[in-house]
Amino acid sequence: MSETFNQPTLHLDDFDGPLDLLLHLIKASEMDVYDIQISTITEQYVGYLNSMQDHQLDVAGEYFVMAATLMAIKAKMLLPKTPVLADQEDEYEGDPREELVTQLLEYKRFQEAAHTLQERERDRQQQFTRPEMAVPKGLNLHSVRPGLTLARLQTAFLDMATRVKAEQPMTRTINGEQFTVAGQMTTILTRLKERPQTPVAFKHLFSNHPQMEEVVTTFIALLELTRQHQLMLQQKTDGAPLELMYVESET
Repeated sequence: MSETFNQPTLHLDDFDGPLDLLLHLIKASEMDVYDIQISTITEQYVGYLNSMQDHQLDVAGEYFVMAATLMAIKAKMLLPKTPVLADQEDEYEGDPREELVTQLLEYKRFQEAAHTLQERERDRQQQFTRPEMAVPKGLNLHSVRPGLTLARLQTAFLDMATRVKAEQPMTRTINGEQFTVAGQMTTILTRLKERPQTPVAFKHLFSNHPQMEEVVTTFIALLELTRQHQLMLQQKTDGAPLELMYVESET
């Protein structure tokens, strides 16, 4: 009997097949799917099909197969139960509704899984990404000299990026502010030129709650300014804060 429910599903009004229609009737009747009142459900199901035919609507063959299945289950349940002898226990067929209940539960799980996937798809459609940021041509990571190794600079950047990720909420509103490497280079130089003899801590270059875009563009801007010898990165001792110093032009 399980093979009768594996045929291609055709739409009948608002239902996607006989199992979908059955689940609707069970829910509407406030029945427990584990304890279906087969007589009531059969009458409702057959009545629905008759209504479709009365309106001269085509009814897929699988709906009639399900109707026959329901009537067969109903007939079995109306038969008087024969006492089972001890040596015949293995021949007992169990509840005639058992196979149908199993198929209904499996179909219901597929419905719920499909609903979950649809919700995830809707959530994904609400997410937007920014285009990749342009990296200046000629940027050379190995030119981070003097005063600090590239490894320590990378560590400082990763620490900041990790902090941003930990503080960032699961969902956030994207503001209109755009961060560019050129813009961050200008901002950093302006900050350093205000007090050229005073070092500025790396962490003070960022806003109170920086976004990842701000951290990345600032890091690249630092590398480019260092390559152009417009600033110097320094760390007085191991574990000390990373600092920036403005490099005066020789001209």
